[in-house]
Amino acid sequence: MPSSSWPLGSARAIFVVLACEACRRLGVATMRLLRAFTLAGVLAFVPLVHSPALAQTPPAIAKMNAYVGCINRLSARAYDSRNRYFSWAGKNGPTGHERIIYGTYTIYDTSDCAKNVDKANAMEPHDAELEAAATAYAEAVGKLAPLLKEADDYYTQENYKDDKMAKGKAMHPKLVAAWDAFAAADQKLRAGVEAINDKRALEKLAAIEQSEGKKTRYYVEALMIDAKRVLRASDKEKPDVGAIAQAVAAYEEAIKGAEQVSAAGPKIGSIFMSNAKSYLVTAKQLMRRIRDHVPYSTGDKMMLSSGGGGWMVEGSPPRLLHEYNQLVDAYNRGANI
Repeated sequence: MPSSSWPLGSARAIFVVLACEACRRLGVATMRLLRAFTLAGVLAFVPLVHSPALAQTPPAIAKMNAYVGCINRLSARAYDSRNRYFSWAGKNGPTGHERIIYGTYTIYDTSDCAKNVDKANAMEPHDAELEAAATAYAEAVGKLAPLLKEADDYYTQENYKDDKMAKGKAMHPKLVAAWDAFAAADQKLRAGVEAINDKRALEKLAAIEQSEGKKTRYYVEALMIDAKRVLRASDKEKPDVGAIAQAVAAYEEAIKGAEQVSAAGPKIGSIFMSNAKSYLVTAKQLMRRIRDHVPYSTGDKMMLSSGGGGWMVEGSPPRLLHEYNQLVDAYNRGANI
């Protein structure tokens, strides 16, 4: 695939909610601080606040939190930097004759990620493949950061007006190579984290069913699992409308089950259920847009290309991601709120 056309899923969030009972005990105020560290707004339990409760976090969870912390902190900005660059530069690089030159974005400091990965890799339980993926991620994003800084300085100071875009042309292949290396490392680390998280989520669901039956807590967890499946089915370069419809139907059944058991008590919070239903509406809108080949309007295309306005477009992938953000946010705050 050409460097200027990564798969749609490349810039998507890591769809995980790491179980961390210690985090839940911190309260809503602290959770708001944790939620500041997000990737495209999607939340994960990433303990970044010093607390006695966090000291009790199991090593396996702390290890995963370190990896997710890197992704949540750095990945969105790295992808945004590439999108910003190619919003004005052609796939072969800048020519100096562009009508508008935006430059690119820098990313946050990567040193903490590298340190946290080293610490996490030393923790039990060991997983050689996942640890190698985390190391590769830290190295790739660490190499990307200074290149983006150099490019940002060059374009912000408009130095291309002095050298006829000579340095811009020279930097182009280096930037593309660094973005490609980062994307590959990012996707591999995500896959490893999500595989483990999926396994834990299913194990947790089975344990709840065995101890409590299919009651409130069971359906809340099932709903979150099915919500993630909807997002993944939609997050494809060539989405399969049949697979999306199947995932949406399963998610809708989970909502119905949650409503039924909630009526019998204990009651599931109205905020959580409201977000769950909003996500369902958007999932159906996206499914219908794909199924019925509904094109985006000129205004929709402008918002989708703006980087931050795509979530306002009805039935769009960014809108689905935004609604998923809201659902995970509500889950993290407590489904009984």
